[in-house]
Amino acid sequence: MVSLLGIFICLARPFHPDNTRLFGRIFSWGGAAILGIKIRVKNYDSLRNVGPCVYVANHQDNLDLFVCGRVVPQRTVTLGKKSLRWLPFFGQLYWLAGNILIDRKNKSRSHMTISSSTRALTEKNTSIWVFAEGTRNRGRNLLPFKKGAFKMAIDAGVPVIPICVSSYARHMDLHRLRSSLAEIRILPPILTDRLTDEDIPRILQQCWDKMKATIDAMDHKIYERWP
Repeated sequence: MVSLLGIFICLARPFHPDNTRLFGRIFSWGGAAILGIKIRVKNYDSLRNVGPCVYVANHQDNLDLFVCGRVVPQRTVTLGKKSLRWLPFFGQLYWLAGNILIDRKNKSRSHMTISSSTRALTEKNTSIWVFAEGTRNRGRNLLPFKKGAFKMAIDAGVPVIPICVSSYARHMDLHRLRSSLAEIRILPPILTDRLTDEDIPRILQQCWDKMKATIDAMDHKIYERWP
């Protein structure tokens, strides 16, 4: 129902850069309440007035929509796989909301999408949210990152902002009234100005190390006594 209503709203303002934030909030507040996921956010104020950037987040489950939607900033679109478009109602909403669909099976098209996304960062004052692992980790361990997010950031000269989500999916129990607790923590930006493609492996690893340490620390603090 929400997806269908969202399609009509997006038809009135298709591809508007704030559509994703709007529907992220709607899905998060409603979905998290229904599923019993409590969400805590740390350092959200650091996202105010940051300008165009690339947000890099860890990807656990399809339920990330209901968790990460709580903190999607203004003028931010997400990078998702092309097959999302064919999900009934949600796929059409995702596309009309202005999010970017990438064909990972076709390298040339994938590179073209990365290039157009980079132009969006510099020309449209838009930020891009990327799940840099490229697939769901099921809340177990942070997987190796793909290079695309970091290439976009370097080519556009914008910072990378890591967004860490505790391993709520691994500890979820839908038989409980409060099924899980998710903590979201925004880390300081990683600057990319004056960097080149040769620096991609270094800042990729820097981002991964910071996120892994933060997620491990959150998990230890939250879940050692959970529920």
